[in-house]
Amino acid sequence: MSCPVPPRERTIQLAHGGGGRLMRELIERVFLPAFDSGPLSARHDGAVVRLGGASLAFTTDSYVVHPRFFPGGDIGTLSVYGTVNDLAVTGARPAYLSAGFIVEEGLPIDELHRIALSMRAAADACGVELVTGDTKVVDRGKGDGLFINTAGIGVVPEGVAIAPRRVRPGDAVLVSGDVGRHGIAVLSVREALAFEEPVESDCAPVEGLAAALLESGIDVHCLRDPTRGGLAAVLNEIALDAGVRVEVEEAQIPVEPAVLGACELLGLDPLYVACEGRLVAFLPEAQAERALASLRDHPLGRGAARIGRIVGEGRGSVVLRTRLGTRRTLDLLSGEQLPRIC
Repeated sequence: MSCPVPPRERTIQLAHGGGGRLMRELIERVFLPAFDSGPLSARHDGAVVRLGGASLAFTTDSYVVHPRFFPGGDIGTLSVYGTVNDLAVTGARPAYLSAGFIVEEGLPIDELHRIALSMRAAADACGVELVTGDTKVVDRGKGDGLFINTAGIGVVPEGVAIAPRRVRPGDAVLVSGDVGRHGIAVLSVREALAFEEPVESDCAPVEGLAAALLESGIDVHCLRDPTRGGLAAVLNEIALDAGVRVEVEEAQIPVEPAVLGACELLGLDPLYVACEGRLVAFLPEAQAERALASLRDHPLGRGAARIGRIVGEGRGSVVLRTRLGTRRTLDLLSGEQLPRIC
């Protein structure tokens, strides 16, 4: 169920797309030097740019999940919610999406139609419009059925500045709900696993959660949605990009018993398993309780919890205090626990 650590060679390995150490190295060695720019160097989930006096957020993502249908969603809903969420964590109000389809010869048209309708329903639920797109058909055996790319544009309100560089010692770390459900839901269908308690993906838009924090007057320093690499990857990215140490409490991190049981059975760590409808927030300690109240007032944030804090020493590291009171380092994965979950 896990991929071995790939050799250090001059070819792309599956783990280069898994949200762990090799993916970060690929970005730093290949993409940042080639596409050096101010917005890109911010290392956020979307770029915030000025255009005509307005602040706009712009992001893009590609979706290659297998299987295409899973408990709680499908590749269509995932492609809309995923891009809307990347806009939301920049503090933007999502507005418009594009959609690009790479379709393999032989895909049933009824299935493609069903996915398109899912995308439309998800867009309506988020209050965004799908306004442009493209379709390419590739030879049989060369496209895994269907890949989807979506790009999105949103408007960032004046005075909102959410970015990794704003995270500082003394900040509290909050999560909007239980973690790891999406990855386990996809795995259960892919591998035909029947758990005692079925696991459904948390696939959902987080824009309402982000808006609830901002409308409450919370000075949000940074937001992230923990997709590839899960919660652990997000915490490591922030620790490295902000130059801080993150300390989290295992007992405070919400994990559904069914997800925990599945992870124990399969030898997975739920902190590295992807979510698709969760928000991780970094904000001043003094505002943590008010922020939790704002999140819990939203239907998708009722399970929100404070899980840790930011400290100054040990820059670029994440430490987990276990339920036994011991400490262990949460590092970026060198390999990959669970391929193709988004």
